[in-house]
Amino acid sequence: MKSEESALVLFSGGQDSTTCLYWALNNFASVRTLCFTYGQRHSKEVEVAQKIAEKAGVPFQLLDASIIGQISVNSLTADIEMDKEKPEDSFPNTFVPGRNMFFLTFAAVVARNHGIRHIVTGVSEADYSGYPDCRDTFIYSLNATLNLAMDEHFKVHTPLMNLDKANTWKLADDLGVFDIVRNETLTCYNGIMADGCGECPSCTLRKKGLNKYLKMKENK
Repeated sequence: MKSEESALVLFSGGQDSTTCLYWALNNFASVRTLCFTYGQRHSKEVEVAQKIAEKAGVPFQLLDASIIGQISVNSLTADIEMDKEKPEDSFPNTFVPGRNMFFLTFAAVVARNHGIRHIVTGVSEADYSGYPDCRDTFIYSLNATLNLAMDEHFKVHTPLMNLDKANTWKLADDLGVFDIVRNETLTCYNGIMADGCGECPSCTLRKKGLNKYLKMKENK
């Protein structure tokens, strides 16, 4: 049953956040989107996010979070070759330290200003690149901290938390937006639309999940 409340979706125009946007539209009376610039390699994702938000008929807000790119060194905000695999003793250099913590903190402030208590983000610990700020324990911890910091009752929703990429594709299909997610989103770290470059870590996960899901459908 759809909630009569509103939700704010952290939105990048990628596979995960687009799936979350339509999940939110299916579960809440009204939805807003919040997109960030943080010094990422390509600005095209902002254009893609705005276009998808317009197509979905939801408000789109862009927030400058470039401070994130100024205080850390990583391959998403600097001209550094990306790790194609996770190093054994550390995180991949596509990890942007503090990114989800900053994003969710900013989102909580924006949500509060709009009288919204539900925040939706597309993080997952089931099939991801090893980022510590995608873990369920981190989300619970930050959720509690945000509530204490602002004396509010925010609820951070993570509909993809326990879904691998194949089941994320399934969710998009169940929501009736498989084609939108496959053809109109930008997940690639190199800024290539849809199926992307096929080589960066993000594209590798996306492609592996898609192939697994399509095989699952064939075998039904």
